[in-house]
Amino acid sequence: MIRWWIYALQLAELIVSSLVHMLYGLYIFSTAVAGDLSQNLSERFFKANGNLEVKREDPSGTNVDDLPPIVLVHGIFGFGKGKLGSFSYFAGAEKKDERVLVPDLGSLTSIYDRARELFYYLKGGQVDYGEEHSKAYGHSQFGRIYEQGHYPEWDEDHPIHFVGHSAGAQVVRVLQQMLSDKEFKGYENTSEHWVLSITSLSGAFNGTTRTYFDGMQPDDGKTMKPVSLIQLCRIGVVIYDWLDIPWLKAYYNFGFDHFNMSRKKLGLWGLVDCLLGNEGPFATGDWILSDLTLQGSIEMNRRLQTFPNTFYFSYATKRTRKILGVTVPSGILGIHPLLFIRALQMSQWRHPPDVPPPYKGYRDEDWQDNDGALNTISMTHPRLPIEHPSRLVVDDSECLPLQPGIWYYKIIVEADHILFIVNRDRARVQFDLMYDTIFERCRKHVFRKTPQTLPNQALSLNNCNNNSL
Repeated sequence: MIRWWIYALQLAELIVSSLVHMLYGLYIFSTAVAGDLSQNLSERFFKANGNLEVKREDPSGTNVDDLPPIVLVHGIFGFGKGKLGSFSYFAGAEKKDERVLVPDLGSLTSIYDRARELFYYLKGGQVDYGEEHSKAYGHSQFGRIYEQGHYPEWDEDHPIHFVGHSAGAQVVRVLQQMLSDKEFKGYENTSEHWVLSITSLSGAFNGTTRTYFDGMQPDDGKTMKPVSLIQLCRIGVVIYDWLDIPWLKAYYNFGFDHFNMSRKKLGLWGLVDCLLGNEGPFATGDWILSDLTLQGSIEMNRRLQTFPNTFYFSYATKRTRKILGVTVPSGILGIHPLLFIRALQMSQWRHPPDVPPPYKGYRDEDWQDNDGALNTISMTHPRLPIEHPSRLVVDDSECLPLQPGIWYYKIIVEADHILFIVNRDRARVQFDLMYDTIFERCRKHVFRKTPQTLPNQALSLNNCNNNSL
């Protein structure tokens, strides 16, 4: 009898979670459509009287085109400029600086595939996923073509600042390792020095226990539970890609085009195969959730380095607190409805007793603080399987002089996973403080002592008050 009650509660939770996620997706889509309609009407009835060509300069007088770009990399289910019309994943933060790029990468594709896409987005050319990787995971070796790269001069003398949200932070780390290992065919001169700084905003460095609540099996971190939220998601994505409606995919794309799941190529029986889990990214494990389990993240981190000449910064978010020794969500109204159930579940996380712990020294209590999507311990800095150099910043004045090769991290309390994206009104003044600090640090305080890296005159770093992490 107790077992049936448990099954009933699990089914109820699945139904509620599915409805909340579906409604939120519809809200995002409808908001984007409404925004585009409004913009088109405004342009039609209030056309500008003339066009002015303005030379772009920053307040210091530097030509903006000489500045190193700041590249904002979105997380899971995210999108870049050009998707969902004029809607912004980063809630318009890209408008705070004159040289910001917002690439559109696969929203559910693997971290490896997204890193490859990011490289060609910047340099230009046809995305090459690599022959060995493509054969292993059963998809086309080549993908989208970028006729013109968004920063084709990118090299060691013209490095880039990267800001990654959620899984986007791990994408940038994988890209930097690929650059160091010279993994891009035809680009033998790549190196880790192409990356000037990495800033992580709620970054998924060490995996998340949420993946197990969403439906990944905790024993291997690769297979899916037969009845779960991600199984419903998988079915929806397969059908979406199979239908292959051009205008709809131009508006939003999950990024699986290189798996060739279109009805034109698969046919009806191919669709059945994908729905049964015999074909496609969900069958081979070449998708984002496999990379976000604790096991998947540990495996990926084995080859990722923290490089001595790159600056690293991290903001870890937390929406839980302890009451009488028990970790619980910190309030109800302040947590986004999309995240509240998972914040509660993650705060009570217990690793299955019949499954070996994911690493030596594992403790459940270390993984209970969270922001509704990621565990706070996972966001501070890379720590599994080997802990990378790091420094907790409590008082900004303690952080000087800034040193490359160290993860400076700060914990932002009362912040859930999507506080600083999508809707800037939720974060209010915190939103501006966060991105103003990040962009100011990129422009004024993080540089290599070469004129190509930062045209601005280097400022003296006498204290950390202007370097707020």
